[in-house]
Amino acid sequence: VGELARTMGTPAATVRESQQTLDVLFELATLLNTGLDRETLGILVALCENGANPEALAMVVKELRREAASIVREDLAAQQQQQQQQQQQQQHH
Repeated sequence: VGELARTMGTPAATVRESQQTLDVLFELATLLNTGLDRETLGILVALCENGANPEALAMVVKELRREAASIVREDLAAQQQQQQQQQQQQQHH
């Protein structure tokens, strides 16, 4: 969106058109169930505009999601184990 902004005339028009472009991209991302929020999408678009490989970015996003899901699963398992230990302690007292 930044590169688009630099090529389009007045600052107000540039900001407005950049925002409209991001709005359309966000709507498309939502329809495709990407799970990307507007801020993340804007960052990814800016990275692409600055030469980042879109496929590499997609792989990074997928890996970060896998890692986050793994952490959540580990946290849930630890919480369940802690609850079981507390229940066992209460039964013994």
